[in-house]
Amino acid sequence: MHRGRTRMTGMAAALAAAFFMGLNPVLGKMALAAGLPAFGVAALRTVLAALLMGLWLRFWRPGGFYIHPIGLVGALLAGALNGLGSLFFFLSLKPLGAALGQLLFSLHPVFLILWVWLDREPISRLSLLRVALAIPTVVLLTRPTGTQQVALGPAALMLLASALYALHVPINRRVLYEAPAPTVTFYTLLSMSGVVVLAYLVLGPRALPTTWTQWKPLVALGLSTFLSRLTLFMGVKRLGSLQTMLVSLAEIGVSVLFAHLWLGETLTPTQFAGLGLLVLIVVLGHFDRPTAPRSRRPGGWLQWLQPPHAAAPWPR
Repeated sequence: MHRGRTRMTGMAAALAAAFFMGLNPVLGKMALAAGLPAFGVAALRTVLAALLMGLWLRFWRPGGFYIHPIGLVGALLAGALNGLGSLFFFLSLKPLGAALGQLLFSLHPVFLILWVWLDREPISRLSLLRVALAIPTVVLLTRPTGTQQVALGPAALMLLASALYALHVPINRRVLYEAPAPTVTFYTLLSMSGVVVLAYLVLGPRALPTTWTQWKPLVALGLSTFLSRLTLFMGVKRLGSLQTMLVSLAEIGVSVLFAHLWLGETLTPTQFAGLGLLVLIVVLGHFDRPTAPRSRRPGGWLQWLQPPHAAAPWPR
């Protein structure tokens, strides 16, 4: 009974993360369209999300700032990698568009397979099937029609952002075994803020919002970033990194829908077919189960992040 309740809570958190993450590219594109520079959007939204997370801990979890030193190193490392990826994300978002950009970014489960395999985590057959289904899904959703072509440079940057995003999840999963999700989220966002603010100050241009038209999508983006990070790691803690990331593929549908409603980006019949496969992937996520801990090989390249007193950080 307890296991079933924990899994349902994890699924709800993962789906909430998918919704808020799906809004991020749409709100980001709106902020860019309002005249803000890419690095400025990345910096301001991350700082705002970190401030919201800090305030949440201060008033609702007063003891939530404590974290094991090794866990702090892991969270800061994950945040730095994700901060670098967010710079690539916003650089490529404007030329690609919100829907297509999110579709390419959503290849992160494929990259995650590599990272968790290197960390010696077993992969279930159903997870592999869902990853295999993700490939034709993305192909159908991104297939050029007529004169539409994909800009290769921005597409490569978006794929790099996807790989870095996937990498930060198993790192934080190690940390989440001994630290609560809000704490890990705060230190990850804090590290992200340091990376993106440094890039914003050094590389510029350093333009700040001057009107409510510019502030509105930026504030909404900061809020959705805060909520997506918090719910993402709540899901990771209960489901495991791969299962959560696969459920989060639902963010593609959210991005495509709101990009159509708010930005006028249209869908083709081929893209609707891709969305059909995406629904299948999400439904299969309900039947996926983490592989038994005893089948995991000892060691792993992230083992150093595990506190000495802790057991193996895998779902039971």
